[in-house]
Amino acid sequence: MPGPQVFSILDSTDSTNNYAMAKVHAGLAKHGMAWFAKEQTAGKGQRGRAWVTGINENIALSIVLEPSWLNPSRQFEISVVVSLGCYDFFKKYAGEDTSIKWPNDIYWRDRKAGGILIENVVQGSKWTFAVVGIGLNINRSSFSTELRNAVSLRQIREGAYDCIELAAELYAAVMGWVETVRTGSFSTCLEAYNNVLYKRNTMARFKKDNIIFTARVKLVTSRGTLLLDSGVETEYEFGDLTWLQ
Repeated sequence: MPGPQVFSILDSTDSTNNYAMAKVHAGLAKHGMAWFAKEQTAGKGQRGRAWVTGINENIALSIVLEPSWLNPSRQFEISVVVSLGCYDFFKKYAGEDTSIKWPNDIYWRDRKAGGILIENVVQGSKWTFAVVGIGLNINRSSFSTELRNAVSLRQIREGAYDCIELAAELYAAVMGWVETVRTGSFSTCLEAYNNVLYKRNTMARFKKDNIIFTARVKLVTSRGTLLLDSGVETEYEFGDLTWLQ
């Protein structure tokens, strides 16, 4: 378990990302600090979606990074390595059917086990802070019809888990990959990411604007775009497409 000066446990908060960002703005956050919440009442997901967790249901974890070695234009590199840390952690318990769905969701088979939300602080040309919010479904035994595509570790592998212990393990996995990209080659990290990319080299259905089409998932580029082959290879930015199950 990381030391209490690095890894803090909150009984309840609205959002671990809000809490961590408040520490950043107060000048009280340093690289590697993390906050885990036993209960999160108003967590944030991608595209404004809510992500709420009851006591000991899920992992709600935010990690503060100081990616000063990166230009703000290279934000996708942090998304890649955080995704890899989450993938390694979840695969250890859920098995080989784990994958990363572009850009940074954790999938088990065709179901979503968790996601990542990164909020940045940029001052001029310097990327001063990234607040990395991670939500992973651990002990939930069922989901509402609105979340019919969700899955938890408990549903995959029966049994109850200690979310605090797992969050500390997840933290170590993520920080290990962060150190890899800080001291090494991003191309190596991107290759590892693409090797576990959801639906890679298979046909999938997508919707862009009002058009539904089928394309082969090729890879994710170093710029963070998704390369699809529908007869012609085309790159798409995040937000351009909707995946259809």
